[in-house]
Amino acid sequence: MPRTQRNDNFIDKSFTVMADMILKMLPTKKQAKEAFAYYRDGMSAQADGEYAEALDNYKVALELEEDPYDKSFILYNMGLIHASNGDHDAALEKYAAAIALNPRMPQALNNTAVIHHYRGEQAEAAGDKKGAEIFYDEAASYWLEALRMAPNNYIEAQNWLKNTGRMAADVFF
Repeated sequence: MPRTQRNDNFIDKSFTVMADMILKMLPTKKQAKEAFAYYRDGMSAQADGEYAEALDNYKVALELEEDPYDKSFILYNMGLIHASNGDHDAALEKYAAAIALNPRMPQALNNTAVIHHYRGEQAEAAGDKKGAEIFYDEAASYWLEALRMAPNNYIEAQNWLKNTGRMAADVFF
């Protein structure tokens, strides 16, 4: 039984029914519809914390999907799962692939910056000040790019950039 048929709350069931109706009425190829169904099942599994199942669904959706913009969101969600599992290298790989397909994805830029910042903190804690600065500079470059696209988001990043002298106080205003 597909995951979308197992939803147990009213809102999820309603969304699923409406999405299925819209999908059936849209004049799209069968392959695109299948890709969306796997993507939707992946999102549902991810929301339930079933990360292995979500990744399996996303992998199939990625193979079926032809639209680069839609692929970017599949890759982004895969990156979220890898990051939450602590596999930062795999997360960075998925975020980079998502950004390559969709350069206007500030959330992927932000998450990439978060990982670099975390690695900077780890390096600093290990006494590697030079290595930490390299990671912090990487984080800053990704955050600055994300903030150019979404200047009202990522307030903590903006504050960190200002406090560390990596951003002028009035860059986005």
